[in-house]
Amino acid sequence: MADSSSCLSLDRIREAATVIDPVFRDTPQFISESLSRRLGARLLCKVECVNPIRSFKGRGTAYFLHRAVPGGDPLVGASAGNFGQGLAYAARQRSRPVILFAATTANALKVQRMQALGADVRRVGDDFDAAKAAARAFAEANRLIFVEDGREPAIAEGAGTIALELCRWPESIGAVLVPVGNGALINGIGRWMKTHAPACRVIGVCAARAPSMADSWRVRQARETASAETIADGIAVRVPVAEAVAEMAHTVDDMVLVSEERLLEAMRLLHQEMGLVVEPAGAAGLAAALDLRERLAGQLVAVPICGGNLTTEQLRSWLS
Repeated sequence: MADSSSCLSLDRIREAATVIDPVFRDTPQFISESLSRRLGARLLCKVECVNPIRSFKGRGTAYFLHRAVPGGDPLVGASAGNFGQGLAYAARQRSRPVILFAATTANALKVQRMQALGADVRRVGDDFDAAKAAARAFAEANRLIFVEDGREPAIAEGAGTIALELCRWPESIGAVLVPVGNGALINGIGRWMKTHAPACRVIGVCAARAPSMADSWRVRQARETASAETIADGIAVRVPVAEAVAEMAHTVDDMVLVSEERLLEAMRLLHQEMGLVVEPAGAAGLAAALDLRERLAGQLVAVPICGGNLTTEQLRSWLS
């Protein structure tokens, strides 16, 4: 049975699967034999980092723009980089200006790519959440639409198309391990899975050095942390989105934390065994699978590999 208390719509996830840009849909999904042998579980990899923005974010942003009120006013958002690229990519297709706020410490490659897609990028604050506060204040002062990843249902519903595609796999999936930043990805996936694969456990993954979403899920209310200093900038959330936390009560079965060392190990395994360049947040699902291998033994486990934006320096440091 569908959870009527959820804010996300199964019908809109179905619609999203038909209207979002085809470059983000029907991504490769296959079992990695070499990684499965390491884990003692069958690992179903869903590769979301081979597209124009190298992440899954194009799904949700495309669907958000599809449902957005038409107009020529700029959209305002905040991003560590991948969401901003998705929003800029979708807005450019509709000739809609975008103003994005990013931290002064944001990944330089991601900032350059947001700019290359036409976004006006403004560097403010020491971390993502400080940049987001500045973006919200700017949007309110200028009476512009503030697009918040994790808060907008359409963004999570677009991300939920990943689960729709996973459910086409001919065997039952025992668990799906999902990186958790602002919550759109896990809420979209969990919403679909709870109806169409109810036996599948939806497990969120946070960095141990950025545990706010896991802490918030456990107490069922948004709990800030003093810092979110992790190499996994895509899931480095210090101030949770309250709406996303509330939705996670209906979509998530468990939350786990992974260390920086495990994130690096997962990145290197994906590079060595699958030839993929994956950023730390994008490899978080595999990092959790490595930690949970005894618990997941013998199961079919799905992992979205959901981002691959690394600078040259990061490539040398982390994957060499």
